[in-house]
Amino acid sequence: MNLPRLRFTRPALCLALWLLTGSLAAAQAPAKTVSVIFETELGNITLAVDMQHAPITGANFLKYVDGKFYDGSLFIRAVRPNNTLRHDIEIQGVQVVSNPARDAELFPPIPLERTNVTGLKHLDGTISMARGAPNSATSSFWIAIGDQLSLDFGGMRNADGQGFATFGRVTKGMDVVKKIQAARTGTKGDFGTETLEPPIRILRAYRTTR
Repeated sequence: MNLPRLRFTRPALCLALWLLTGSLAAAQAPAKTVSVIFETELGNITLAVDMQHAPITGANFLKYVDGKFYDGSLFIRAVRPNNTLRHDIEIQGVQVVSNPARDAELFPPIPLERTNVTGLKHLDGTISMARGAPNSATSSFWIAIGDQLSLDFGGMRNADGQGFATFGRVTKGMDVVKKIQAARTGTKGDFGTETLEPPIRILRAYRTTR
């Protein structure tokens, strides 16, 4: 059987190549947002990691997720008006640490992606890296409950005024976050009256998109 020979005009051929190139580029381009689920003993929390605006912090967080550092990890801190240690600049939220048994395996600290550079803000449900000095964050992170603008660049929750690096937000499960915030706290841990007693266990954490 003789098949007809297809003929392409130059404009049509250029258009076809342009569409093919665009499709390949879209397939190879990294996702702007990566979804991660944390399964906790009180329920699931879904996070959207903002790789577009906070690429360094987001990539660091995903290394810990992919490396299973949050499997068997803990919510160790809950801050609310009736237990806060600081009344000068109050905040509200909960804090996660990676699995303590793997502390020796933590990756090197990352540069601080300041909010005046990323354009992100510490609004209700945002996720943000815990830190001491600038450029010291590793695996521990914080979920804000209510707007916490004192954590942004220029805010004075940290005396250096550099703020904290927010890198995404909770998209599902804020009811679980609030249950954790409302859980019993005591005075025996590193965070005094803000220490969860007992801590809330995280069963596992994993990506749902790549």
